[in-house]
Amino acid sequence: MHKGIAFFDFDGTLTYRDSIADFILFSKSWSQVLLGGIVLSPTLLAYGLKLQNNSLAKGKALTYFFGGMPESELIEKGQQYAEQRIPQILKPTGLEKIHWHQQQNHKVVIVSASIDLWLQGWTKSLDMDLIATQLETVNGLITGKYVGENCYGEEKVRRIKAAYDVDNYSEIYAYGDTPGDKPMLALAHFPFYRPFK
Repeated sequence: MHKGIAFFDFDGTLTYRDSIADFILFSKSWSQVLLGGIVLSPTLLAYGLKLQNNSLAKGKALTYFFGGMPESELIEKGQQYAEQRIPQILKPTGLEKIHWHQQQNHKVVIVSASIDLWLQGWTKSLDMDLIATQLETVNGLITGKYVGENCYGEEKVRRIKAAYDVDNYSEIYAYGDTPGDKPMLALAHFPFYRPFK
């Protein structure tokens, strides 16, 4: 039996802001962001009024901003974001906890509804595993659609169990900050809700 594994949500748990919105601001011009806000305003309003769910609203935004972009370009932008921006939005206490788990020889896994292409450079740099939402690519171009499901809620647990034999760990830790993380927290021996300031 392995000793320990720690699952961390990313947006809001480890960061001060949502990385999808932050990545859009990082990778697009202000005029592109402004126009996108106007075009997507009905979707954003419906989401704000809880008339549209998280996955659908996010999918529309991703399709608008990244649909038709070469995958290679998004990977390059994602690497730049991982190196230049993610360190600026991380909560120091969350990063300290990641390091603590690694010092205990626990496996550390980031489990995020955000997109793998702009998180993977950061997780690799810290020797962490990544489970995240993936975007479909057709003929080298991003469509904006998901590969499989948005990695949110129960889907986080399904993905975790597909990747790891959780019964083979004597200590399971989980960190989250929204109701969408609660299924993952329920999987843990040591769940932490909104632990980092």
